[in-house]
Amino acid sequence: MARLHYLTKTDHARAAARAVGLTVTDRMIKAWLDGKRGPSKRNLEKADAAYRTVRRQNVARYLLGRLNARGRGSRVELHPLNQSQVARPHQRVLQFRTLNIRRWDRIVGAWADRDEQGLDDAWVDQIVGLGSDWGQYEYVSNVGFAA
Repeated sequence: MARLHYLTKTDHARAAARAVGLTVTDRMIKAWLDGKRGPSKRNLEKADAAYRTVRRQNVARYLLGRLNARGRGSRVELHPLNQSQVARPHQRVLQFRTLNIRRWDRIVGAWADRDEQGLDDAWVDQIVGLGSDWGQYEYVSNVGFAA
């Protein structure tokens, strides 16, 4: 129900719901929210897809505003992490490093679009700033940061 509330808050969210094929009337949504009726499994899957799309776009917009703040960019701390999901030939001994990324647009945009290759390319373009040992950070299973 929380996801349905999220999808009915704004015109943008309602448009995203229509874009994935959730074409139910306002009356039907009200009945769902009031608990008088329940969505079919198919409509529930469509609502979930719309929610994920809208939520990802909203998070991306927030991240860009936060990470690109005042043109300074944001410092990223690269900590050694568990590489168990990385193929054995690509595992590296990683040391703690910091990196300042000034423009996050390509990274966050590729993430928001679920473009794995674009995200990989954008990340590699940034980590070359680490100098000669940037290749140590090319093959990792995930990257986390606080924004």
